[in-house]
Amino acid sequence: VQLQASGGGLVQAGGSLRLSCAASGLTFRAYSMGWFRQAPRKEREFVAAISGSGGTTDYADTVKGRLTISRDNAKNTVTLQMNSLKPEDTGVYYCAAGNVAATTVKRSAMKHWGKGTLVTVSS
Repeated sequence: VQLQASGGGLVQAGGSLRLSCAASGLTFRAYSMGWFRQAPRKEREFVAAISGSGGTTDYADTVKGRLTISRDNAKNTVTLQMNSLKPEDTGVYYCAAGNVAATTVKRSAMKHWGKGTLVTVSS
């Protein structure tokens, strides 16, 4: 199983970024997908999740209304559209796959992890 995240970069506060995660080696639609992030000297935290069908999504309270998760099961990709970015959104963003309901996605429940992509939001 491979999960390859991309799209990170440096952006000013208030700007936007679009992260993508390409999955291979798994039955993609069978997995809920999640995005997590880890800021320097902090624990990795949940950001957003989406069910296998794409019909259910869940977000951390800190990102609701600004970040949107979506998936394309035909292309085995999951996307995180990030708008109105804040300096506190800075961190390494990881995508992960788990055989759990989207609303129960948490770090310990995820089976497969990709390498992260760095997002830096300057003030």
